[in-house]
Amino acid sequence: MQLETNLLGVAATLTLNSADNVLIARRALPHGTDLGRGLVTLNAVPAGHKVARRLIQKGEPVLRYGQVIGFATSDIQPGSHVHLQNMAMGEFEKDYAFSSAVKPTQYVDTPATFMGIRRPDGRAATRNYVGILSTVNCSSHVAELVADVFRKNPFKGDDPLLAYPNVDGVVALTHKSGCGMTGGEPLRLLRRTMGGYARHVNFSHVVVLGLGCEVNQVGGLLEEQGLAGRVRSMDIQTMGGARRTVEAAVSFVREVLEESNRVTREPIPASELVVGLQCGGSDGLSGVTANPALGAASDILVRHGGTVILSETPETFGAEHLLTRRAVSREVGERLLKHMAWWESYFQREGAVMNDNRSPGNMAGGISTIVEKSLGAMAKAGTTNLVEVVGYAEPVRGPGFVFMDTPGYDPVSATGQVAGGANLICFTTGRGSVFGCKPSPTIKLASNTPMYTRMQDDMDVNCGEVITGAESVEECGQRIFDLMLDVASGTPSKSESFDFGANEFAPWVLGATV
Repeated sequence: MQLETNLLGVAATLTLNSADNVLIARRALPHGTDLGRGLVTLNAVPAGHKVARRLIQKGEPVLRYGQVIGFATSDIQPGSHVHLQNMAMGEFEKDYAFSSAVKPTQYVDTPATFMGIRRPDGRAATRNYVGILSTVNCSSHVAELVADVFRKNPFKGDDPLLAYPNVDGVVALTHKSGCGMTGGEPLRLLRRTMGGYARHVNFSHVVVLGLGCEVNQVGGLLEEQGLAGRVRSMDIQTMGGARRTVEAAVSFVREVLEESNRVTREPIPASELVVGLQCGGSDGLSGVTANPALGAASDILVRHGGTVILSETPETFGAEHLLTRRAVSREVGERLLKHMAWWESYFQREGAVMNDNRSPGNMAGGISTIVEKSLGAMAKAGTTNLVEVVGYAEPVRGPGFVFMDTPGYDPVSATGQVAGGANLICFTTGRGSVFGCKPSPTIKLASNTPMYTRMQDDMDVNCGEVITGAESVEECGQRIFDLMLDVASGTPSKSESFDFGANEFAPWVLGATV
């Protein structure tokens, strides 16, 4: 990555790859800004947006990161703002080159440690919650009533769990599905997700609440997911209504709080961290600062024997050929392509196109096509080998870099990662997302300093210093890795300080609503 400077010597733009025909605006560039080397902006260019480095003729590929991100829809003059008005998606050949970039992982001699909780079965927890799961929307309010009895209020300061300092909270995870749905894969997917949460290492105890007549029956869930004896279960109709169910569930929580509180933190190798990688509210600088910095942290964690999970399959479109090169085998690479083909078919069936998967905020921040977004997003996974590809909410077996098939919608994607075993989430954002994902803590990484300054209460790390040159991507990555260990050791993240994370539980809904 290079800085292109204007005649005053103030860094104005970035060159990400010598092959690129666009520059990235480091700051807002007014019309007529002299970028040096005879290049002057022909119109105003917002921070994070693209500027034509030379003449780009109509139909010519637009290159960023040394990769095709779209095609010029008209001749683009040097110094012009390059965005939706003059570029669009197009078809291009991809060389999958399976496993051609695989390289040995250089593991550290002495892995770092964090202060975690060792469960009786040997697994390592980063948090210690009691969980209230609902099988169906019809039991959601009852689950929330139970959790409300024990909820801390971050604004009022009252804490019903004051006598249990080692319990991080009692959380209700509810959803809008479970009935009025078809069986088969939609039901299996919901149950696999709920099973992953019921077994999650960050829960000391779990109670599952149902209504009694739903498609997702409590008994079927427990049997299919092998949860018998692991969780307490109740259904409202059998219990005699909402009040009695709440009373019984509250009594259960009171019974287990003392046992849940009997935990201590101890040094645990970083190899037992499983980190879900997420981005949301991205901008044109996300792929320059926060995502590569998180990628550097991911590489450090993998070298310490840990596991990282990249997801959001529709936001990998156009960049999948770079991941297949890192797949440890052709079989692993082809599993990724199989999931990608399913998504292309799904978009066609729904009358949509892959390029629709950009939010208004993404486009306002300078992201012109889904391929541009994908190339920036995949940087979160660093440079190590792709060791496995798994389906949504399937158990993740590390160590190393794993890809999980999920939608691009952040809550649904992160829910799948946590169900798969993620005990920590790292979330990059350029526009400013507020997000949490109980029972796993979420670290928020800002791509630019103005947003970080504006939303300091919600952001944990400012990656914007990479743009100024005050910090390298590698230095920022080390800071993120150190914070991973700190938060995994119990230090609250910014989202935790506001009690985010319960409402973001969002299992992927497939199939017809009937």
